[in-house]
Amino acid sequence: MNIEFDLIQDKIEFFEARDLQTLERKINEQVGHNKSILLSVHSVSHNVTIDDKGHPLYTAVVHFKVKSMN
Repeated sequence: MNIEFDLIQDKIEFFEARDLQTLERKINEQVGHNKSILLSVHSVSHNVTIDDKGHPLYTAVVHFKVKSMN
């Protein structure tokens, strides 16, 4: 039985929350998880929209890439 493991080279994750503190907590938690598989943050983009009830919805897209071994 052969078992082969391939490293994840990059991954994009999406986050949303009703306030910035929650959004930041969610992202930081995932950063910690991804460090264990040797991924670091490559880029972050974020946005805020207002729903039909006038409440903000904060979203973020985080691109994780494999850490450079240099």
